[in-house]
Amino acid sequence: MVTEPPHSLLVQSYAPADMRGGGTVNADGFGVGWYVRDLLSYSSEDHARTALYRRDDPMWTDASFLDVARAVETTALVAAVRSATVGMPVSTAACAPFRGEAAGATWLFSHNGVVRGWPQSMADLAATLPAVDLLTTEAATDSALLWALVRARIAAGKDPADAVAGVVAEALAAAPGSRLNLLLSDGDQVVATAVDHALAYRTHPDGGVTVASEPLDDDDAWVPLNDGTLLVARPGSAHDPPAVSVTAL
Repeated sequence: MVTEPPHSLLVQSYAPADMRGGGTVNADGFGVGWYVRDLLSYSSEDHARTALYRRDDPMWTDASFLDVARAVETTALVAAVRSATVGMPVSTAACAPFRGEAAGATWLFSHNGVVRGWPQSMADLAATLPAVDLLTTEAATDSALLWALVRARIAAGKDPADAVAGVVAEALAAAPGSRLNLLLSDGDQVVATAVDHALAYRTHPDGGVTVASEPLDDDDAWVPLNDGTLLVARPGSAHDPPAVSVTAL
């Protein structure tokens, strides 16, 4: 999924097709987070565990990751490559996906885009966070702050889709013209937004769903999302099609 398709994330790291002015390559790091279960003690009530592999160098230079990727199997993953915004740090901690616990689930989060006027534009929103959340933000980046805002809303009892949509609305109000493709998953669902950046999804015969900034191949099954939309997708099975809804933000 990450390295083998014709336009995989690996290819997108050095030959992206739709950067929207955000650079020419995604060479400032990458990350993959996936859900893992202990098959020897699995029960339907167990929370999925996650594993993260993140680096602050280009994916194509990491031979160890390319080797690990061949051996990993999972039912859900979030992966990203990074082109750092000028003025923001290039570090492993700044690479998506970000991970955290909220409302009894383990979440993985990614942001493709940029918050305009950073950091001044987001100062008031940042001040709404609990002090501990703000002090433990992984990196001094717009993406890490957006994740902290989303996670705080989920922890306060918001539905994940409402939490993501609310943060997008508040960020756009504070920083007009921002590019806010947010993606959130707990291993059982995907919530994603398309705001001034490309996003598409496709369903698979086995009941799976793939959501990507750039389609991984030329299959006609890919459905591009209109700007200003919210996607919520839950996988199905070979006998039960996935549930995908797309609504206006």
